[in-house]
Amino acid sequence: MTSFDDILEEVGKFGSCQKRIFALLSLVSVPWAGVYVGIVFQGFTPDHWCRDGAVEQWRRSCDRSPADGRRLMASPVNVSGELQHSSCEQYEVDWNATLTCDTQELDLSGTPTKPCTSGWEYDYEGRKSFVTEFDLVCDDAWLMDMFQAMLNIGFLLGSITIGYLADRFGRKMSFVMSNLFNGVAGILVAVSPNYVSMLIFRVLFGFGVKGGWMAGYVLITEIVGVESRRTVGILYQMFFSVGLLLLPLLAYFITDWRWLQVVITVPYFLYVLYYWLIPESPRWLLSQNRKTEAVEITEAMAKENNKTLSKNIETLTDDNADSASTASMMDLIRTPNMRKHTFILSYNWFTSAVVYQGLIMRLGIMGGNVYISFLISSLVEFPAAFLILFTIERVGRRLPFATANAVAGAACFITAFLHDGWLKTAVACVGRLGITMTFEMVVFVNTELYPTFVRNLGVSVCSTLCDVGGIVAPFLLYRLAVIWLELPLIIFGFLALLAGALVLMLPETRGIPLPETIDDIEHPDKVKQKATEKQKQLSSRLLPNTNGNISTNQDPASV
Repeated sequence: MTSFDDILEEVGKFGSCQKRIFALLSLVSVPWAGVYVGIVFQGFTPDHWCRDGAVEQWRRSCDRSPADGRRLMASPVNVSGELQHSSCEQYEVDWNATLTCDTQELDLSGTPTKPCTSGWEYDYEGRKSFVTEFDLVCDDAWLMDMFQAMLNIGFLLGSITIGYLADRFGRKMSFVMSNLFNGVAGILVAVSPNYVSMLIFRVLFGFGVKGGWMAGYVLITEIVGVESRRTVGILYQMFFSVGLLLLPLLAYFITDWRWLQVVITVPYFLYVLYYWLIPESPRWLLSQNRKTEAVEITEAMAKENNKTLSKNIETLTDDNADSASTASMMDLIRTPNMRKHTFILSYNWFTSAVVYQGLIMRLGIMGGNVYISFLISSLVEFPAAFLILFTIERVGRRLPFATANAVAGAACFITAFLHDGWLKTAVACVGRLGITMTFEMVVFVNTELYPTFVRNLGVSVCSTLCDVGGIVAPFLLYRLAVIWLELPLIIFGFLALLAGALVLMLPETRGIPLPETIDDIEHPDKVKQKATEKQKQLSSRLLPNTNGNISTNQDPASV
């Protein structure tokens, strides 16, 4: 009996075939950045004030600026200790009888105020966002948060549903159909006639985007060797950072939120063509007792890699094939180690989302040029990826994972007690670096701690806590900040430190083949022993024989 990991030794662990598939699938991460954080530009909220027809007529007749109108009609309010003109209230005055072209200042102290009744004017030219189109400001400002919350609800529903479908009907088909669905839903968001329809289509958009991305991630990690999984896993996610860098460039030239939505969506139609460019996962086919198809795909991979397979391919099998049709969410919690992995990984998904999003919102767009600020804040993603690549095979998975959480947590605590300045900003950036590493590692480690037949479902179910965290984070940040501005950082620090401690309870997966059965998870020592024996056998086969040639057929015991 020969496992797929054995055959990969002959096929090539990361040959030209796997590299081609990896390059194609990695491109899916680029538009996902626009989907996830495109709200920064699509939902941009400029400075605004009440619209009044009489004041507008006065400005046009007397050649006055919008600032002159606001200065006269908007009541003053205290914002963070500074007196500013209100964005949501105006003086209750008959402006037709009050304003003349000679009017410079008005003493309106004691004059009653009222909420804006005729809409708003916006002090930002050049960008049309859905906030300005639907007037989602003042009492309706929370509706902009719903735009992002509905996306995360879509993520939540889609990751579970598509994860299940990918385990039942295949990684490839789920990936392709998800991207077709994404393309249609994304265009519907762009042509939404009103706010309510936009939210509905936004849920549908989120439904397909994350599930399809996860299906692609699982597919690529299942067709490469153990030594290459760490590279493809991290670089697959790093293309999300590439998307972050491209987004402000696109937004700079595409100033209408609807057209920006179209540009973000179009690539998903192109990914449908992958049906003819990528294979199904042989691991998944074996888990479904579809050995003939698995062998055909494996032979095609070997041919593309210029490798020749031995007769071992004829005995290719999957130890867990019989249980594939009965895979369910209960498999994730039925046995002790599976249950422990599920709870710890779910908590880390939640923490990563809350702290990652919370720190971004805190640093946020600090005024100035929104495009440059976004670009600079995205650059911290890249050191995180390279640090992971540098440490993951030298040290392992568990220690860097736990350390990244600890660094993020400690940085949050320290930042909370520092005075404003460059040091506070620098420490906060260290926290962002740490939580970015955790976010990238949790996906990678998640795939290594579940057996093949339930791997995609396991990753999808655990990652639903990421979506819950995405919904909770803004409310956690802003509600707690009302009590004490730094209180959210204290909470973030506690969450991250606890996550790091829990990670230490997970097994190390460096150099261990992907688990094929639940028994592999419950008895990891057996898996390590098998891996050690295979390595010894391989080393024995490569020892020189008495003729000075390399022997590949000797019995290890005879060497």
